[in-house]
Amino acid sequence: MNYKIKSRIWIEIDGNKLLGEGNVKLLKAIEKMGSLSKAAKSIEMSYKKAWSLVDAVNKRAKKPVTINSIGGKGGGGSKLTPYGKSLISTFDEINKNCWSFLDEQLAQTSI
Repeated sequence: MNYKIKSRIWIEIDGNKLLGEGNVKLLKAIEKMGSLSKAAKSIEMSYKKAWSLVDAVNKRAKKPVTINSIGGKGGGGSKLTPYGKSLISTFDEINKNCWSFLDEQLAQTSI
């Protein structure tokens, strides 16, 4: 048998969620798609929920995470700021280290 510990992590600020797997997935989709609307569709999330998540992250983070441009002839768009990219990188590193730690802890047990 192959045992595995499952866990989800998130980062909070003042008791409010700043980043979790869902937020990071959305931010990565924004970076790839260049649009909040397209990003939401690509991960099967409603635009309203996506907008709400990005708005919450931008309000809670110490710096803006996304830059949004208003639509027009060429349409609007969204992209990540350098700070937003660093938050994703930090979250991914913490998440990877957490999984490694949990795997090591499980390996040390007699399950």
